[in-house]
Amino acid sequence: MYLTQSLHRNLQQQPDRPLTIFGARVRTIAESADRIARLGGALAALGVRRGDRVGMLGLNSDRYFEYLYAVPWVGAAVNPVNIRWSPVEIAYSLQESDTRVLLVDDAFAPMIPALRAQFPELATVIFCGDGAQPADTLSYEELVAGHEPIGDTRTGGSELAGVFYTGGTTGYPKGVMLSHDNLIVSALGSVAAGDFVTRLGTVLHAAPMFHLADAAMWVAANLSGSTHAIVPVFTPAGVADAISAHRVTNLLLVPTMIQMLVDDPATLDHDLDSVETITYGASPISEALLLRARKVFPRARFTQAYGMTEVAPVATLLQPDDHDDPVLRRSAGRAVPHAEVRIVDPGDRELPRGEIGEVVVRGDNVMLGYWNRPEDTAAAVRDGWMHTGDGGYMDERGYVFIVDRIKDMIITGGENVYSAEVENALSSHPAVALCAVIGVPDAEWGERVHAVVVLHPGEQAAEAELREHCKTLIAGYKAPRSVEFVPELPMSGAGKILKRELRKPYWDADGSQVS
Repeated sequence: MYLTQSLHRNLQQQPDRPLTIFGARVRTIAESADRIARLGGALAALGVRRGDRVGMLGLNSDRYFEYLYAVPWVGAAVNPVNIRWSPVEIAYSLQESDTRVLLVDDAFAPMIPALRAQFPELATVIFCGDGAQPADTLSYEELVAGHEPIGDTRTGGSELAGVFYTGGTTGYPKGVMLSHDNLIVSALGSVAAGDFVTRLGTVLHAAPMFHLADAAMWVAANLSGSTHAIVPVFTPAGVADAISAHRVTNLLLVPTMIQMLVDDPATLDHDLDSVETITYGASPISEALLLRARKVFPRARFTQAYGMTEVAPVATLLQPDDHDDPVLRRSAGRAVPHAEVRIVDPGDRELPRGEIGEVVVRGDNVMLGYWNRPEDTAAAVRDGWMHTGDGGYMDERGYVFIVDRIKDMIITGGENVYSAEVENALSSHPAVALCAVIGVPDAEWGERVHAVVVLHPGEQAAEAELREHCKTLIAGYKAPRSVEFVPELPMSGAGKILKRELRKPYWDADGSQVS
């Protein structure tokens, strides 16, 4: 299997169907296929070879769509850059993965000098925006217009399709290597499970396209012959306008986005009855939010997806009918057709139903490994089973309930934040003697990043000062939203900070299980 296969099939069967809609730009499958083949020719002329990594730092756009096809067309691997990262984090990921060709749009053009200063080996920057072209960059549109289309290499199977960076438990991002088979198997299984995408429908890309959740929807939609409507970033008004204008059938959102949509009075002024499915992830949906969302989207069927980048990314789905059961609605659903899911003890022995252990996943969707991190790969994937780091149990019918996080991770607004990243940034402030970062309940974001800090004797620091310090080193969404100053942190006999004790007052008061 290979990612570009869907483009060939759709070109053969419906060349005049709109493939991408971005603002006033509408391109058919035939037009897009020609541009993709030309962009592939341009990349080849720039020296991109099979297996090379090509990065993209940009907001959602039709050019982002073309990039996702053109890179595998020439046999290379995509490296979609997290747009919320700081220049330090971005440069680290480019350097570690040896990504020497980077596409950058208007929004991130000002970052180019800093990236080049920190990663001098960044040989080629392609400007894919609509504004003034920055110095020392190549024009995306000139490259497309100036190169003849080349044939598809039809690279696929177990070959590298992309390197997708996640937060790191040690404070450094890790590149997850996914093959063509990984991505296509996950998409096929998700489509086979039921209400994921509508055949020949219209999918809206409102979630960031650098994120693997949206990439999974991209692959599934291509397999289903969908049209792709694209907005640069999520805003309630922008999403409602796009749904109404383009008769969108399928949405991928996180509960925070759904909340913002239903809270916006202007949403109700739009015709939203074209929406047939809403897939969400990152956390369960509350009964109150589900009831409100069903009123706003009267025809939509809701599906929760659970997984992680390392499983490309879907492991379980909670189907629409399951949402009518308040008990099942707290679950993450059941294993998808393409994967096995188990709950195991520390010795990797499967536990009886109802007992809490680690969620593990096996299937052809499990990653190739972490880029240049064989020890981390060996620790995460054992006997073919991906160890998710999530604690949970499985009921008698196979529904998985997530109750704890074995990995020290916070999910805020649908984004994963590893505490170690934030703690590393905080610890570099001269006034901080000791710190611990935890996730605490937040009505808007699901969880917020909360720091508990011990200062050096005689030192002072304000909450805002520590937050701004962190933002110079890590992405803004990872910086603590709240800071608590304490004289000491609770410690175990072995000298380990007892984060469960720090979380307990917040989560006990919230009544939630995840702590």
